[in-house]
Amino acid sequence: MSVTTKERFKQIARFQRPGDVMVLDWFHKTLVETPAVWVEQGAPKALLSGSMLTGNNYQLMLDYFGYDHFHTLREIISGIFRLDLLNMTEDESFYATLPIMPPFEREIISEDEHHRVERHFGGDILKVSKKYPWRMPKYLEHPVKNRATWRDYKRRLDPNTPGRLPEEWDEYISQINSEDYPNMLSLCGFFGPIRNMMGLEKTLYMFYDDPNLIEEIMEHMLQFNLEMIRKTVGAGLKVDIVMIWEDMAYKGGPLISPEMFHKFMIPRYIKLCDLIRSYGIDLIFMDSDGDINELIEPWLKVGINLHWPLEAAAGMDAVELRKKYGSDIVMIGNIDKRVFQRGEEAIRHEVMSKVPYLVEKGGYYPSIDHNIGPDIPLNGLKYYLNLLREIGGMESLPE
Repeated sequence: MSVTTKERFKQIARFQRPGDVMVLDWFHKTLVETPAVWVEQGAPKALLSGSMLTGNNYQLMLDYFGYDHFHTLREIISGIFRLDLLNMTEDESFYATLPIMPPFEREIISEDEHHRVERHFGGDILKVSKKYPWRMPKYLEHPVKNRATWRDYKRRLDPNTPGRLPEEWDEYISQINSEDYPNMLSLCGFFGPIRNMMGLEKTLYMFYDDPNLIEEIMEHMLQFNLEMIRKTVGAGLKVDIVMIWEDMAYKGGPLISPEMFHKFMIPRYIKLCDLIRSYGIDLIFMDSDGDINELIEPWLKVGINLHWPLEAAAGMDAVELRKKYGSDIVMIGNIDKRVFQRGEEAIRHEVMSKVPYLVEKGGYYPSIDHNIGPDIPLNGLKYYLNLLREIGGMESLPE
């Protein structure tokens, strides 16, 4: 018996469809320069008519790569995935920007032949490559430096600011609730936002120099998140997953100690996850790069049970995680993006050493372990996708 895309997604997450391979578009996002490189390698020129996130080429991307759609509800300004900023810039050079409203006005401060210095939507002052504006910039200054600047900044983090929800809200709810694909509401966590506001070094010192300010900011983010949940899910919007963006680890492990993690963050995770689950949502998704092995168990205890991207370069191993945690966690990702530069044999080994085992166990959606850059060749990506389709018993993509 056939099932809808949404039902199929949920059944995989609940370990009810062993062996099923579902390849989701949002977890195969490209960097903005990637489609142009692929067109040079033989992809249809129509791929350049928009982006992987929006644009006229959206359905073409789905059809050409055989993806299933996953809707991130970017129209709601509650996390870093914001449709409003995508509509405000021609070159798409916006970076992880908290759900501040209004965003800061984008302003070019200085420029030379290769770089420009600008104040960006998040209030940061950045040095940006003109040739590759999407790539990671150099952060020169952050908007929150002390209590006074935090008081000014937090006015932009008011959940009641007009414009956070789409116009014609009742019609929007009706539309989303009737659609046949899984969807996700995105929120910000507690460490990641402070790091964005202050920069990493300043944030880490602040845990010692002014822990009360850290508490104040985290509490504000908690209340913001709780209110956004009430305004959306509480108003009848049917959400399949709630994502918490945190980015609090690097290749050597978490960026703060276990003691600080438990003191400052766990009590707030409990309150947030309790509210989410009270609305019947049983998939709470943590988006954090780096080595999160030490964090998975405490996150599980508060109800966070889905993880992406599971960076292979940081030592994350989805096979070992499945053996350790069984059906307690749902996983997306962990296909090492570095193998795509080493040819088909390396790609096959990476995929076949992980995906057949993981999809047979269930609760796993294969994806490359972060956004797809132009160093991943078109033929390599299609070879990878065809391997996934072979494992799932599907026909190969058209030539």
